[in-house]
Amino acid sequence: MADTAVRSRMSKFLPLLILLIGGAVVFAVATMKPKSKPQPKEEPKPTEVSVVAAQPGEHRLSVHSQGTVAPRREISLVAEVSGRIVKVNPAFVAGGQISAGETLVEIDPRDYRFAVVQAKSQVAEAEQRLATERGQARQKKREWRNLGNDEANDLFLRKPQIAAAKASLDAAKANLEKAELNLRRTKISVPFSGLVRSTSVDLGQYVGPGTQLGKAFDTSVVEVRLPLTDAEAGLVELPLGVARGELSEGAKVELFGTVAGIPRTWQARIARTDASLDTRTRLYYAVAEVEAPYSAEQEAPLMVGLFVEAQIAGKLLQNVIEIPRKALYKRNLIYTVNDKGEVVSKTIKVLKVRNDKAWVTGEVDVGDNIIAANQQYLVPGKKVEIKNADSSEVAKEKPAENNAEADS
Repeated sequence: MADTAVRSRMSKFLPLLILLIGGAVVFAVATMKPKSKPQPKEEPKPTEVSVVAAQPGEHRLSVHSQGTVAPRREISLVAEVSGRIVKVNPAFVAGGQISAGETLVEIDPRDYRFAVVQAKSQVAEAEQRLATERGQARQKKREWRNLGNDEANDLFLRKPQIAAAKASLDAAKANLEKAELNLRRTKISVPFSGLVRSTSVDLGQYVGPGTQLGKAFDTSVVEVRLPLTDAEAGLVELPLGVARGELSEGAKVELFGTVAGIPRTWQARIARTDASLDTRTRLYYAVAEVEAPYSAEQEAPLMVGLFVEAQIAGKLLQNVIEIPRKALYKRNLIYTVNDKGEVVSKTIKVLKVRNDKAWVTGEVDVGDNIIAANQQYLVPGKKVEIKNADSSEVAKEKPAENNAEADS
């Protein structure tokens, strides 16, 4: 009984004992935990950037364009008289070579020869009538003087008759001239040497005034109309509003094209610009001319209708900076790094972009460190670190005459 009473009393105090022991353990763990020491806050590391050094200098920036070769002079051959075609020059075929003044087509001239003979007869009759009237006028004048009177009326002296005879003679001569002109018009030719583009008549065909016989163009000069934007027009020497001949010579142009599968080049010059801007595209059109495009001196003929690429030599520009294309930001901005290592935004004007390079002008000084890429992660005033500070430089400006990079 005594053991049972003891176990009963112990069972009542056991939970309390467990709680006391657990609390002691928790307290010991909490008080014995090592205390952490505060660490100093580290400054964020500045963003590393690559830069190029600004080197303003002289540049000639070529302009690239394209166009189609066209003849400077092309005409349609049109019959001015009617008749049947009796002769056709063997060269009067598409692609035929023709010379200035060479007869290409001849219309039956017989009716026009008859008209010339008749006109000559009318001239002779008019001359005879005028001579007769003049003779009669002299006789009438003597008769009036024999009457003792120095004055006579015009009708008596046959002055109206003489005037009518003169008018008849002039009309007869005009008819003769017209008949001879119509006779010459039976032979159709062109006033230049060139090529026949197309024909629309042949031997034996009857034609009337206004009938188109064919087309031909002059091969002494061909031209290419080259479209240019306003910015591109500012890079080259264009004869804007200047009469032909007031400039010594136009800007040089190199044309590139393919003839029979072989790449070819031709040399040209800007001769003029169109009289006005294209109202739809707002583009300038510079006209490049090539002399003797079909001559043996050319490596290959610069054929009419050929599509060509053009490189127009630029004029000499001052204070132009060559930078990597990736250095451009939002079209007209670049980021530079100042002496404090801070990002600075500068406005520039882009003159030309070609391949992986750009040429600009603006508020940039010599030696400014221009950030070369990844500007989207930067803002003005941000601290940066130049990772290529010991070797940062951009390709220095070459002499203007050897600036092949800008002309590529």
